[in-house]
Amino acid sequence: MPNGFGDHVALTHLNLSHSAFSGVIPPKISLLSKLVSLDLSFLGMRIEAATLENVIVNATDIRELTLDFLNMSTIEPSSLSLLVNFSSSLVSLSLRDTGLQGKLANNILCLPNLQKLDLSVNLDLQGELPEFNRSTPLRYLDLSYTGFSGKLPNTINHLESLNYLSFESCDFGGPIPVFLSNLMQLKHLDLGGNNFSGEIPSSLSNLKHLTFLDLSVNNFGGEIPDMFDKLSKIEYLCISGNNLVGQLPSSLFGLTQLSDLDCSYNKLVGPMPDKISGLSNLCSLDLSTNSMNGTIPHWCFSLSSLIQLSLHGNQLTGSIGEFSSFSLYYCDLSYNKLQGNIPNSMFHLQNLTWLSLSSNNLTGHVDFHKFSNMQFLEILDLSDNNFLYLSFNNTEGDYNFLNLQYLYLSSCNINSFPKLLSGLKYLNSLDLSRNQIHGKIPKWFNSTGKDTLSFLDLSHNLLTSVGYLSLSWATMQYIDLSFNMLQGDIPVPPSGIEYFSVSNNKLTGRISSTICNASSLQIPKWFNSTGKDTLSFLDLSHNLLTSVGYLSLSWATMQYIDLSFNMLQGDIPVPPSGIEYFSVSNNKLTGRISSTICNASSLQILNLSHNNLTGKLPQCLGTFPYLSVLDLRRNMLSGMIPKTYLEIEALGQLPRSVVKCKQLKVLDLGENNIQDTFPTFLESLQQLQVLVLRANRFNGTINCLKLKNVFPMLRVFDISNNNFSGNLPTACIEDFKEMMVNVHNGLEYMSGKNYYDSVVITIKGNTYELERILTTFTTMDLSNNRFGGVIPAIIGELKSLKGLNLSHNRINGVIPQNFGGLENLEWLDLSSNMLTGEIPKALTNLHFLSVLNLSQNQLLGMIPTGKQFDTFQNDSYEGNQGLCGLPLSKSCHNDEKLPKDSATFQHDEEFRFGWKPVAIGYACGVVFGILLGYIVFFFRKTEWSISFVECILNQRRATGLMQIQDDTIKVVKGTVNQSTLGIYSRCQVDVPYSERHFS
Repeated sequence: MPNGFGDHVALTHLNLSHSAFSGVIPPKISLLSKLVSLDLSFLGMRIEAATLENVIVNATDIRELTLDFLNMSTIEPSSLSLLVNFSSSLVSLSLRDTGLQGKLANNILCLPNLQKLDLSVNLDLQGELPEFNRSTPLRYLDLSYTGFSGKLPNTINHLESLNYLSFESCDFGGPIPVFLSNLMQLKHLDLGGNNFSGEIPSSLSNLKHLTFLDLSVNNFGGEIPDMFDKLSKIEYLCISGNNLVGQLPSSLFGLTQLSDLDCSYNKLVGPMPDKISGLSNLCSLDLSTNSMNGTIPHWCFSLSSLIQLSLHGNQLTGSIGEFSSFSLYYCDLSYNKLQGNIPNSMFHLQNLTWLSLSSNNLTGHVDFHKFSNMQFLEILDLSDNNFLYLSFNNTEGDYNFLNLQYLYLSSCNINSFPKLLSGLKYLNSLDLSRNQIHGKIPKWFNSTGKDTLSFLDLSHNLLTSVGYLSLSWATMQYIDLSFNMLQGDIPVPPSGIEYFSVSNNKLTGRISSTICNASSLQIPKWFNSTGKDTLSFLDLSHNLLTSVGYLSLSWATMQYIDLSFNMLQGDIPVPPSGIEYFSVSNNKLTGRISSTICNASSLQILNLSHNNLTGKLPQCLGTFPYLSVLDLRRNMLSGMIPKTYLEIEALGQLPRSVVKCKQLKVLDLGENNIQDTFPTFLESLQQLQVLVLRANRFNGTINCLKLKNVFPMLRVFDISNNNFSGNLPTACIEDFKEMMVNVHNGLEYMSGKNYYDSVVITIKGNTYELERILTTFTTMDLSNNRFGGVIPAIIGELKSLKGLNLSHNRINGVIPQNFGGLENLEWLDLSSNMLTGEIPKALTNLHFLSVLNLSQNQLLGMIPTGKQFDTFQNDSYEGNQGLCGLPLSKSCHNDEKLPKDSATFQHDEEFRFGWKPVAIGYACGVVFGILLGYIVFFFRKTEWSISFVECILNQRRATGLMQIQDDTIKVVKGTVNQSTLGIYSRCQVDVPYSERHFS
C-alpha cells in the first residue's frame, strides 16, 4: 500500500477492502484525522500497534471502523481500550478474524453510541460480559468463536435494541437468564457450542420477532417447551447435541416459516405426528440419533420444499412411504427398524446426492440398474439389510454413476463382482463384505477407482484367489480380505497402506520382505477383540505406529495404556473410562484436547507431551480426583489455564475449599502458547512437587493468596521464559518448606506407576532434559522474565536447592550473604541483571558449586578465591566492569594487568576447559555423583553392595539381555550416555506396574 494515502488529510471516507495490497499498513494512514469511515477489511495485510493507536488518537470522529481479516496478532487488547476516544462518535466496530489474543477490556462493550460490534473468529481473545447498567443503542453483537466465558449477566436485558446476538462456540455457561427474553427486538439468537445448562426457558416465546434460534451443543436438559405457536416468524431452529427428553411439542409442527429444523443427538422419544398444519417451507429436517419410534409419517415424503431428510439412529418401524415430492438431495434413514421393499418412487429422486438405507430390515429383490436414474449420486449405502437381494446387469455401459464416490453394499446377498465397478472412476470407498462373492477377483477390478480408491473391504466372502489383482492403488489406505478362502502367497499391499488384513484364509508360503515397504500401517481393527473382557495392561510404546486406525480403546477392564514414542498422527485417541495410566507422548498428534478424555475419571497419570496439540485446555481437565501427573509440555496449546483445577466454595476468609485434583504431584505445561497470569488458584495443591510453566506467555505479577501453606511439597519450580513482572514472589517462596530442609531419601526417583518424572534445566544458555530425577533434586528457575527489585533473603533459606537460575531479568541490589548457606547448590546463574555490590565471600563455602554465572551485571570489587571459585573462568564474570582479580586479567591494584609467567600462561591455555564441556560433564555427572555419594556415605554396607550386584544380574537374566542398555540424559545440543544411571534406575523399581496390579 503506498504511503501517499496519508497525504490526503481531508479524507473522510476510505474503503480499501478486497484490494490487492500486501505487507504492512503504512503508519502515515494515522494522519487522516478527519476520517469518518475506515474500511481495511479483506486486505491480507498487517497493522502494527503504534499505527492503530495513532489512528485511534488522531481520528476521533470515526463512526465506522471495519478491519475484518486484517492481521492484528501483534496488538495487545489493552491497545483497544483507547477506543474510548471514540466514545461520542463510534457507531460500528468490526474486527472479525484479526488474530486478536489476550483479555479484552470490558469498556469496549459499553461505548455509549456503539450500534454494531463484531469480534468474532478471534479464537484466543478472552473476556467476560460486563454488567450493562444502562440502556445502549447496540443492535448487533457477535462474539462467536472467541474465548469469552462466564455467565450471561441479568443486566443483559438493558441491550433492548439488540436484533442480532451471536455467542456461538464460546465458553459461556450457566442457565440462560430469564431477562434475555426482554430483548424484544431480537431476530437472530445463536448460543450454540457453549456450556449452558438447565432447561430451555419458555420465556423465549416473548421474542416474537425471532427468525433464527440456535441452542445446539450445550448441556440443556428437560423437555422442549411448547412455545413455538408464539414464535411464528422463526425460520431456523437448531437444538441438537443436548440432553433433551420427551416428545417433540405439537406447536413445532405448526410453524409456517420454518426452513431448517435440527433436533438431532438428543434423547427424544415418541412418534412424529401423522398430520401437521405447518412446515410448508421446510427445507431440512434432522431428527437423527434419538430414540423416536413409530412410523415415518407420509408428510415426510410429500413436502415439496424438503431437500434434506435425516432420521437415522432411531427406532422407527414400518415401511418407507411413496414419494410424491422429488426435491430431496439428501436422504438418510439408516439404523432404524424399517421393513418392506424400497418403494419405486424412490428411484425417481433424480437430485439425490446422498442415500443411506443401511442397517434396517428391508427386503425384496432390487435391480441395481434402477439407481442409475440418480445421476448426481455421490454416496449410496444399502449395507446390512440381510434380506435385500441386489441383481446387476453384466454390462458396464448400462449404468450412469458418474459422480459415485462411496458405495457400501455389505450384506446384500451379492454373489459376483458387479461389472459396473470398472466404470466408477471417482470411487473412494467400496464395501462388498459379508456377501457370497466367490472365485477369483477379476482383472478388470484394477480399474475401479484407479486414481481415487482408498478403502476396500471384501472380507467375509468366498474368494479363492486375488487373481490378477495388483493392489497397486496409489491412494489406498485400507484393505480387508479376511475371512475368505484365499490360497497361495500373501498378496503385497500398496506402500501407502495403513490397514491390511488377510487373516482367516488358506494362504501359504513365506512372508515376503516387500510387505515391509508398507510404512504407514495402523493398529488393525481385529485388535479390539484381544482380551475383550480381560485386558488391563497394554504397552505399544517405542514402535513406528502412525495411526490407531480403528482401535476403539473400549476395553472395560483396561487400566494402563502406553502408546508413547511412536509416529501417531491425527487426534488424540480417547481412552477407556476406567483408565488409570494413559500416555501418548512423543508422537505427532494434532488438533485439540477433546473434553471426552475427561470421562476417564480414574486417571492417575496423563501424559500428552511432545506432540503438536493446539487450542485451549478443556475446562474439565481439572476434574480428576486421583490425578497425580499431568504432563502437557512441548505442544502448541493456548488460551488460559482452566480454573476447574480448583473447585471454589466460599468459606468466609478461609482458603477456598476443596482442590479436586488433590493428589496432583506433577503439573508440566511447559513450552506451549498459554497466555494467562500466574495460576494462584493452584496454591492449595498440598501434594504438588513439580510445577513447570516455562516457555509460555504467562504475564503479570505473582501475588500469592496468603494461604497457610503455599506449595509446601514443591521441589521443582520453573516459570522461566515468560513475561512475569514485578518483584520476585517472596510470599510464595517463603512457604516452599520442602526446599528448606535436607532430606536424604536414598536412591528414590520421582515416579508413579511405571512412570518417571523428568525435568528440563538450563545451564549457561544450554538446555538439558534429565529423564529421571531423584526425590532430593530441587531447582528453581525464574529466568528470562521481567522481574525487578532485589533478591529476597528467603531464597538463601532453601537449603536443599541444587540449582538456582534468576538470569535475564531486571533484578537489582546485592547478592544476599546467606546464599553461602545453600550447601547443596550445584549451579547458580544470576547473569544479565542489574546486581551491584561485591560478590559475597561466603559463596566460597558452596563445596558442590560446579557452574557459576554472574556475568552482565554491575558487580564490583575483588572476586573471591579459594575452593570452587578457583575453577571458574572469565565467562562467569564478564560484563562486570567493576570486578577485578583472578581469573580476570584486571588487577585490583591501580587497574594494572597482573603479571603472568609465560610458561604458566601457555600451560593454562593448553589445559583450560571451556564452560560447555564443564556443563555437559556436570549434566552427566550430577546424577551419577549424587548416586555414588549416597552409596558410599549413607549405606556403607557390604550386604547392600552384594544385593545391588545381584539385582543387576537378575535383571539381565530376566530380560535375556547380554548387556544393559543405556538410559540417557537428553541434551538439546548433543546426547550424554549414562549406562551406570541406567543400571541404577532399573534396580530401584520395586515391582513392575504389571506385576503389582495384574498378577
